[in-house]
Amino acid sequence: MILSGSEIKARLGGDIRIDPFNDDQLNPNSYNLRLHDELLVYEEIVLDMRRPNRFRRILIPPEGLVLQPNQMYLGRTIEYTETRNLVPMLEGRSSIGRLGMFVHVTAGFGDVGFCGYWTLEMIAIQPIRIYPAVQVCQIFYHTVEGEITEYQTGKYQKNKDIQPSYLFKELDNRDDRQKTLDFDGNAPQ
Repeated sequence: MILSGSEIKARLGGDIRIDPFNDDQLNPNSYNLRLHDELLVYEEIVLDMRRPNRFRRILIPPEGLVLQPNQMYLGRTIEYTETRNLVPMLEGRSSIGRLGMFVHVTAGFGDVGFCGYWTLEMIAIQPIRIYPAVQVCQIFYHTVEGEITEYQTGKYQKNKDIQPSYLFKELDNRDDRQKTLDFDGNAPQ
């Protein structure tokens, strides 16, 4: 089940934290989140999953910034969120999608217990001018059935900034495990 807007508001200070919260951003079954004024852009021509990739920061000026096609921009929400006992999910707003901008490539699914700012993986189909503090996406909440184990110590938990990919941290651990396996993928006897 998805929480209604009134239920989202009723759970503030309990299962849900949205900081800052503004009634004008509350929808019938979601809450609009705003774009921070800073972006990250990778500087590598080829991104490598096994290592950190260089990036640079771009400030979105008040007069806006034009995003170019075939370039991914990492942004973040102004709002800090915490979620307990619910699954938070993020979707781009339809008004943004109708301008040809994707707000997240694949990372719209949050974990129960996630605390932090949402990193946005933004791609434009054609050049588009964006502005800081625009309501670019919406968060909504699913109820959970069964025993709950909260996300507590993941790579992106309790972040304070835009998060580039930390997949390389997982692959380092996987490489260590792979060294103990034989060529068939089985642990040695």
